[in-house]
Parts: sequence; structure tokens; C-alpha cells
Amino acid sequence: MPLVRRAVAEDAEELVRLRKIMLDSMNPSSDTSWQSATTETLRAHLADAQSELAAFVVDAPTGDGRLAACAAGVMHRGLGSPGNPFGLSGHVSNVCTDPEYRHRGFSRACMEALLGWYRDRDVRRIDLHATVQGEPLYTSLGFVRTPAPSMRLTL
Repeated sequence: MPLVRRAVAEDAEELVRLRKIMLDSMNPSSDTSWQSATTETLRAHLADAQSELAAFVVDAPTGDGRLAACAAGVMHRGLGSPGNPFGLSGHVSNVCTDPEYRHRGFSRACMEALLGWYRDRDVRRIDLHATVQGEPLYTSLGFVRTPAPSMRLTL
């Protein structure tokens, strides 16, 4: 079992590097204009132990400060509903393994740690958007497809 730890502010740049790999796997882009702002946002959240954003990581075995894998998520506080009376929900947003370290269980370990973080906060409803490659992992962790369609507005 790989050693998983909660990410700290110093991991922000590596988390952004892995996020770029993940995003490019779905929709390749040369746009890196978002990376600086995302790094600063991550630094602030990861420095705050009470933040509603958390990330879990596996360090690369090379010991050079790089990350092999990560999983990040946020907790949302909304209105209650049937099956979720307190309105707490989570969204997994950044699961990625560096291509060099795939198929070693690193993403699974990060996801299990993230799901534990949600459980500790009584978050019982967790959503994510799965790629075809990631869907077997999420299914094995208990995620199921939902009938609710997703819509988006970009302002």
C-alpha cells in the first residue's frame, strides 16, 4: 500500500502540474494562464486545516519532491434534501497519476484517503465527473452513474 499523506501548501505547484496532465488527457490545451491563480488558491486552502478543500497525495519514489499521484475534493454546504438532511456534499475534482507511476494503486490510495476525509466530516453524497479511464476505479469504490443531467453556464 503506497504511503498517502494530506497535501500541504508546498505541494501546490505539483498539484497544478498533475491537474494539467489530467485536463490534457480529456481536452489537450496549450493554455497555462490559469496555473498561477490555481497555485495560489491551492496554497491558501492547503495551509488552512479547516478549509473545505483537501487533497491527498503520494510522493514520487524518486524523492525529488515530485508527486506521483493526487486526489482533491471540496465540501459544499447547501440546503438539505431527502437522503441528505444537512445539505453536505462533496465533489472530487482532481484525481491524477503521473504517467510514469500508473497502475500501482496510487490513485486508489489517494481516493480512499479523500473518501475518509469526507466521512470524518459527515459528507455522505459525493459527486465526480469520470473519464472512461477513471470509471473502473470509481465504480470499484462504490460510485454509480446518476440520472441527473448536468448543465453549465459560463459567465
